[in-house]
Amino acid sequence: MIYKILADGVVLIHFLWILFLFFGVFWGIRNKTVKIFHISGLVFAFVIQIFDWYCPLTHLEVWLRSKHDPALVYTGSFIFHYVEKIVYIEFSRLLIVVFTFILCGINTWLYFRKNRHQP
Repeated sequence: MIYKILADGVVLIHFLWILFLFFGVFWGIRNKTVKIFHISGLVFAFVIQIFDWYCPLTHLEVWLRSKHDPALVYTGSFIFHYVEKIVYIEFSRLLIVVFTFILCGINTWLYFRKNRHQP
């Protein structure tokens, strides 16, 4: 049971990480530490997409679920069932790489635009 709870926790953390990558720029504009962490996360996300690697959180979740019960097809709770569909959305690899590149570009532009207007 503990492995199932931990796996659900990893899915939640993964979901929050994805939200941070999308919206962290708005927090990062005001906080230099968050900005560094956010940009590092975007670079990491871009690198794992380019090299077709899996996120370490995905590996951890799969391992925890296999420890819980590898025979179960659906091991998550009702809420995590839908969160997993967002986290592990099924698009072509090319579309994910392009979308990641666009996300990085938009965030870079937002950081640059904001920094340009500061005295």
